[in-house]
Amino acid sequence: MRKKPATPAATGAASKIRVLFLSASVGVGHVSAANAVCAGLRRIDPEVRTSVVDSYKYAASVVSRVVSDGYLQMVKTIPQMYRFIYDRAERATEVGPFRTWAHQFAAGNLRPLLLRERPDVVVCTHAFPCGAMAEYKRQFADAPPVFGIVTDFAVHAFWIHQNIDAYSVATDAVRDVLLARGIAPERVAATGIPVRPEFAPDRVDRVRLREALGLPRERFVVLLMGGGLGIGPLERVMHALEGLELPITVIVIAGHSSRTERRVLAAAESVRYPARVLRFVDNVYDYMHVADALITKPGGLSLAEALVAQVPIILCRPLPGQEERNARVLGEAGAAVRTRRIEELPAALTRALGNSEHRERMIRAACRLGRPGAAGEVAAMLARLIQARKEVVA
Repeated sequence: MRKKPATPAATGAASKIRVLFLSASVGVGHVSAANAVCAGLRRIDPEVRTSVVDSYKYAASVVSRVVSDGYLQMVKTIPQMYRFIYDRAERATEVGPFRTWAHQFAAGNLRPLLLRERPDVVVCTHAFPCGAMAEYKRQFADAPPVFGIVTDFAVHAFWIHQNIDAYSVATDAVRDVLLARGIAPERVAATGIPVRPEFAPDRVDRVRLREALGLPRERFVVLLMGGGLGIGPLERVMHALEGLELPITVIVIAGHSSRTERRVLAAAESVRYPARVLRFVDNVYDYMHVADALITKPGGLSLAEALVAQVPIILCRPLPGQEERNARVLGEAGAAVRTRRIEELPAALTRALGNSEHRERMIRAACRLGRPGAAGEVAAMLARLIQARKEVVA
């Protein structure tokens, strides 16, 4: 497609640096990564102007419904079908025309936003806006640099485009995948997944924090999370943990779903151990710091946060696709224990809580894989990308 002519930038006094983040309304991890990097940018330049936008607002309505609502329904009801589509999409040509059309449609819709915001760089924390911005760069000669932040421990082919200026990824193994797909080495950095600095356990007094949160000293604290959307059999997990012989207190973070919250609250009233139910919280790092173990589904951001917090991770019922791949990576690294059935949780949790040698091995593996400075590294990469562009323009 022929590029359209550049539109002159608005004149006036020298403007602050502008960074536009394009996320997606599937879970909350993509937004969390964007916010972590925003904070990193402000540490470099307090005057930087950032905005985080849901890219699905600029997609065709059918795309938004299929990708967000359709995804949630499919992984809940027919996960095998989603797994088939996810794996096939990496190599099948049938999805190409629809995907190209969706990206072209979104690129056209994004044009007014980019002309209004005039960002110095666009940062994509989801594969869909990354593809849309790759198409935008093909259409418009005045497109800004585009930076992709891969927010899982494995990368799907939908992330990879030859005209994206730079990528940050979770591990060297993910970087190798991009290099094998033809991305130049200088354009990919294994920074880790960006998380807020509060997740690092440095200078955290766990005893005082536990007291401040009203949690007992004499019981193990188990944190149970179902992600921001509250997906997962949380109440079934709670009942399964009644088979545990160790004394526990369970904190359940139910996410944004009021339906999930009601089910979990009902379960909390019937289990034989103390349980506290919370919806989405801004200080999840506090609960990770006081937890003796975390039971969660393997979303990329939740795992990155838990690795930095150095809490032993037990994975339960991963969703097909990226979560299964995340679980495999962390399980093979020794940083998490994978369970295939809910009935396996009590034994896995007993080992994580009661076997100090096993627990220490998991924490050491988490330290090797976790990257507490990732947000700062990504912010520094963005600053260099913006400076290089300014030098070329000058």
